[in-house]
Amino acid sequence: MHEQQILFHTTMAFKEKVFWQDTVTMPAGDTAGALPDSVDVAVIGAGFTGLSAARTLAQNGASVAVLEAESIGWGASSRNGGMVLTGLKLPLGTLSARYGGEAAHRLYAASLASIDCVEQIVREEQIACDFSRCGHLEVACKPKHFDDFRRSAELIARECNHTLRIIPKSELRAEIGSEIYHGGLVDDASAGLNPAQYVAGLAQAAQRAGARVYEGARVEKIERDANQGGASFRLTTARGPLWARDIFVATSGYTTSATRALQKKLIPIGSYIIATEPLPAALAAEVSPRDRMIYDSKNYLYYYRLTPDRRMLFGGRARFLPETPQSIRESAELLRRGMLDVYPQLRDIPVAYAWGGTLDFAFDMLPHAGKLNGFHYALGYAGHGVAMATYLGKIMAEIIGGRSQAEANPFHGLPFPGAPLGLYDGRPWFLPFAGAWYKFLDWVS
Repeated sequence: MHEQQILFHTTMAFKEKVFWQDTVTMPAGDTAGALPDSVDVAVIGAGFTGLSAARTLAQNGASVAVLEAESIGWGASSRNGGMVLTGLKLPLGTLSARYGGEAAHRLYAASLASIDCVEQIVREEQIACDFSRCGHLEVACKPKHFDDFRRSAELIARECNHTLRIIPKSELRAEIGSEIYHGGLVDDASAGLNPAQYVAGLAQAAQRAGARVYEGARVEKIERDANQGGASFRLTTARGPLWARDIFVATSGYTTSATRALQKKLIPIGSYIIATEPLPAALAAEVSPRDRMIYDSKNYLYYYRLTPDRRMLFGGRARFLPETPQSIRESAELLRRGMLDVYPQLRDIPVAYAWGGTLDFAFDMLPHAGKLNGFHYALGYAGHGVAMATYLGKIMAEIIGGRSQAEANPFHGLPFPGAPLGLYDGRPWFLPFAGAWYKFLDWVS
């Protein structure tokens, strides 16, 4: 990512660069060699989903080409907050009402299994990424939200046999050095990691298993055809053509018109993050005594954590539109104000980094994985992608390789809706209105 020194209207300066990317040297993909004539599976996208799938496919004997438009981990996989969270964007009660209790239990169980999956891969591949089961803390912005926490914890304990701890306002100081919240909800199963180091480790693991990663190989067109008598796909890329028996699309918020049917089902949403200079040890212990992953209860939410070197990383939907240099600068100021609302004691700590990235939301706010128009896919993580992307990449690879049935996919059989009335072609013209709507919901909730 292009690095710039940016000045606030104050005397503060920061790098317009992803902090995590300064902590790792990404492994080299193939940038110049010719693509193979054909492979068993072409994986589109070298992020968490695609690299997890490539690792599993190659371990099981498939020839795999990972086609990445930019470079390894360039997209959301290195730009996120590094939060490895239980649950999904939708609460269990909503899932039960929409899909029934059995499906809701299956989806919640998958969210727990996804963290185990990340932990297992980190251990097996010896990925040094500061993985830690530190737990997460959700903080209530209003008393009503805290009441909702109680009901949610009771439902999850009863229906899913998973324990969450309610933290009343009187005890919240042991969890967070802020006075503005009305209580909290802790899940000790969640984790944190350095996402850039993790995606780099995934890439190295996939390469060791035999997968090839081709950078600068943007997929421009996919055609169903026959190659040497077998049903195959012909992919036209920026680096030439490639035949593949199967295709796995793992492009999330960067899905393009090459897979138009998927693009029309996904909304790319900008998310922005700032990271401060390292905090003094005493101040770090004050603002986050348990070193948890923290996020608030709003729709238009903030999420924040300490990095391993004690920076405050603070993110949110400061702007809904995907990142531009201007939106990053504007978002940095908005996020700093938000950070100081939460933590006034950080007013003298400089912001060192600011960056943006693009998340993908489906219209029902759920991840989706399956098969469409003959190719396989997994995407739509709605901000819960570190764990679920890894997990679904592995599960879909096992299905593609014939080692699991389609039913092993926890999202199998769920509807994957597009826009109401079909009024969407993949260009999110409505995002400013959506941002205003969520702010209104937060106001009236």
